[in-house]
Amino acid sequence: MASTADHHKALGNKAFSAGQFDEAIEQFSLAIAADPTNHVLFSNRSAAYASLKRFDDARADAEQTVALNPKWVKGYSRLGAAHHGAGNLDAARESYRRGLELDPDNALLRKGLEDVNNALEAATNDPFAEHLNEGIWAKIAANPKLAPFLADQAYVAKIRAMIANPKSAMSNLQDQKVMTTLFTLLGLGVAHSEEEAAELAATAEAKPAAADARSRSRSPSPTRERAAPCSASPARPARPASPMAVDPHEEEIDVEEQERAKRREAMLAAKELGNAAYKKRDFATALAHYNEAWTLSDETEASILTNMAAVYFEQAQYDECIEQCEKAVEVGRSNRADFKLIARALARIGNAQVKKGDLEAAIKAYNKSLMEHRTADTLTRLRDTEKALETQRKQAYHDPALSDAARDRGNDLFKQQLYADAVKEYTEGIARNEADPRAYSNRAACYHKLGAIPEAIKDCDAAIARDDKFVKAYIRKAAIQHFTREHSKALETCELASKADVEGKHAGEIQAQMQKIYASMYGAGNGGEGDAQQSREERAKAAMRDPEIQAILSDPVMNQILQQMQEDPGAAREHMRNPAIADKIRKLVAAGILGTR
Repeated sequence: MASTADHHKALGNKAFSAGQFDEAIEQFSLAIAADPTNHVLFSNRSAAYASLKRFDDARADAEQTVALNPKWVKGYSRLGAAHHGAGNLDAARESYRRGLELDPDNALLRKGLEDVNNALEAATNDPFAEHLNEGIWAKIAANPKLAPFLADQAYVAKIRAMIANPKSAMSNLQDQKVMTTLFTLLGLGVAHSEEEAAELAATAEAKPAAADARSRSRSPSPTRERAAPCSASPARPARPASPMAVDPHEEEIDVEEQERAKRREAMLAAKELGNAAYKKRDFATALAHYNEAWTLSDETEASILTNMAAVYFEQAQYDECIEQCEKAVEVGRSNRADFKLIARALARIGNAQVKKGDLEAAIKAYNKSLMEHRTADTLTRLRDTEKALETQRKQAYHDPALSDAARDRGNDLFKQQLYADAVKEYTEGIARNEADPRAYSNRAACYHKLGAIPEAIKDCDAAIARDDKFVKAYIRKAAIQHFTREHSKALETCELASKADVEGKHAGEIQAQMQKIYASMYGAGNGGEGDAQQSREERAKAAMRDPEIQAILSDPVMNQILQQMQEDPGAAREHMRNPAIADKIRKLVAAGILGTR
């Protein structure tokens, strides 16, 4: 049963230190049930009750503490504090005196007695002071006339201020509720006018003399009372330790707090030594200090684990790094650590997974980290890892031979006019080899047939981006632009195709496409689609209305060149070597101004 009591006592001490007084009371009660003769348990529970202002319960436990061990001075300190909190100043003074008889040099008891004597002296000079303590709340709540005042927050605030400073009571008598409360507690009537208030105040002022007389008749003077604990001569030898000093149960809360503070100070010192060694890249020393700090923290400080993980990361021990970070997350959540610390541990897991090459696990860790706390650094790492994973997958899927096979299947389906199925095969070919422009160009032809014009243009651009000399992609794009009646853009694309066709293998195809474009531009109806069988003369006549054609024909240099070509057809070959002249000649041919043999 002793081990059970010790277990609940430790939990109670931990809860008390954390300010969780209700939980502390529950644990101390369980410990008392297991060991009802342990006076320390009653003392600890008395402290928890007093922290909740439950002074009657605190007094009962303090009395039980003294009953179980009358020679233990801490019990009298608990009893005096409980009486003082409840406003029973005479009883509090007597409790502190009894403790000082056992240990006259006890600083805690002397301070408690001094506080009580000060409160009694204040009560002697101020008729209201003896009521202005934490016990006033119970008195107000028990009085049907005063209880409704507790709903007024301004009233509650004034009462609290008067408890903190009893001398302010007289200045608050202008408040009707405060005056009613104080006079009621004094056993006086309630003033309804200034004259009545003056009379009641005079009566109240007359009470201190009587109270003082009663105090002198039943106890020594305050001067003697305050001097009693200090009457011992400084030269007197120290008293021998009480037999109870070696009681193994006497692990009081304040002692444990001091021990905990010392351990924490030592933990922080070891952690700082680890940090210093880490900065010097002395990782073995850093780990030794971090392990020491971890032990001193009672294995509850998650930040130490993240520091250890950082060491393992620098040592390229990524599995150990991940293990420490996962443990840090678990410990941190159990001890309600800062969410930023949890996020840091998760992000470090992501970094370690990247080093291991497990990009999918890294992405999961980064996403979890961002859910805890969003930082620009973690978000950037996530984006970079996602891109790296996409590249990794593409590289793993890359196979030029399978790409060619998929493109061939797409060609067969295109010939069968199964354009949607052909798109799937061309897409597979692209996935297998993104650098090959042919699959993009072929898929653009399918999109054109399916009426997906934006996708077709996009694939033509993709093919050109991968090979700017791939003439078929230019011609296909020009045909699509012609289809959408973007004639100027189509002609520009044809010009780009001509520049890309260095060897002139596709010159006839380019020329034919340009003629189709000009036919559409200068066909009957001023810009209509035109008649495919329209004569060259009619087309040339329509083209003469084009400002660009007019500018070419009005250029003296071009007129001279055209005359030379007419007199000597062989001169055309020389002039076609000039890209600018060749471009203008092709436009005149496409418009029907010049004929070809």
